Amino acid sequence: MNYKTIMGFCLIGAACFSCKQGVEQKQEAEIKDTHKTVFAKGDKITNDHFIGTVWLEMLVREDSINQNSVGSVTFEPGARTNWHSHPNGQIILAIEGEGFYQEKGSPKRILKAGDAVNCPPNTPHWHGASDTQTFVQLAISSRVDGPAQWLEPVTDEVYNGL
Repeated sequence: MNYKTIMGFCLIGAACFSCKQGVEQKQEAEIKDTHKTVFAKGDKITNDHFIGTVWLEMLVREDSINQNSVGSVTFEPGARTNWHSHPNGQIILAIEGEGFYQEKGSPKRILKAGDAVNCPPNTPHWHGASDTQTFVQLAISSRVDGPAQWLEPVTDEVYNGL
């Protein structure tokens, strides 16, 4: 074989190897994206009950038989709810990132994926993302005695306190 033929095979081999690596990296990224987000991000919340950017994907809506609702809530870093309470309490399941939860009169808790919170009935509390990470939670609420009671915004002083 001559020099040009050998170089041609080398170039073709390098190009094939490079393409294969690119495809494998793309497939790896797609797999990571699939694992990273369990539920759709949903719609951006535009009411005055939240500070920062928050999305909600309703997974289960209450009906005449099952009075519970389940929503996947995604908080950007620094985003949070206002203080609020639920007549029948609320369950929060942390599924991604890092977040905070605090009941009035109690210290702020750090939440990470796998943590569960049982918010007592009629107890003012707030929850949201840490200042550095997105936080995704499942919020489970009973609508038997009515919707959440929304209160004042959480101040930066409260949010940043430990």
